[in-house]
Amino acid sequence: MTRTPIWQAISDSLRTDIADGHYAPGDRLPTEAALSARFGVNRHTVRRALAALAEAGLVHPRRGAGVFVTLRPTDYPIGRRVRFRQNLAAAGRIPAKTILALETRAGDARETEALRLPEGAAVHAYEGLSLADGLPIAVFTSVFPADRFPTLPRDLEETLSVTEALARGGVADYTRASTRLDARPASATQALHLRCAENAPLLRTVGINVDPEGVPVEYGRTWFAGDRVTLTVGDCG
Repeated sequence: MTRTPIWQAISDSLRTDIADGHYAPGDRLPTEAALSARFGVNRHTVRRALAALAEAGLVHPRRGAGVFVTLRPTDYPIGRRVRFRQNLAAAGRIPAKTILALETRAGDARETEALRLPEGAAVHAYEGLSLADGLPIAVFTSVFPADRFPTLPRDLEETLSVTEALARGGVADYTRASTRLDARPASATQALHLRCAENAPLLRTVGINVDPEGVPVEYGRTWFAGDRVTLTVGDCG
């Protein structure tokens, strides 16, 4: 009678744990040391079991962070109308946002140019964390012309929605005038917020939203966790 290799038995056990929901998508598995103690084997055997799970696409290692259950990436359309809550709801996810910082300050040269404001004009700067089903998927920074939207910080605190805050300020609709995409490594603070390893790949978008007259109302930069989001580019209506 052929015996099942120990590493395969461990791999099968962890597969069952994942299938039974003991570890949800995005969760970190126990450390190699913890798994070695649980199964009474050395770390080499545990590594082989984890490698088998990785080959099957069930887990993926993050350098310096551990081994995580693979996520089903969230489709996130980038088009004429980019709406966080609508995008996540359409993907079957529960959207949420957390405010990290909200201040009114002088805009830097890049911000005032994007918003077509005089040099040094005041802007509202909104830094936050976007979540899908409770898991962080992106960090972002958005700036808005302060003179045009004097109550926007309060409105954002009350609604946690840029769309609703702008509507309170008299802009019932806005569209994306431009979007740039590139890849960037996660900084230490971004990695902390996104629960990923420092230097992990992030997808960055830089966009300008305009009102129906074509006047900029928001200049935003968003850094998406590369393994949690699939950006789709096209006309979203």
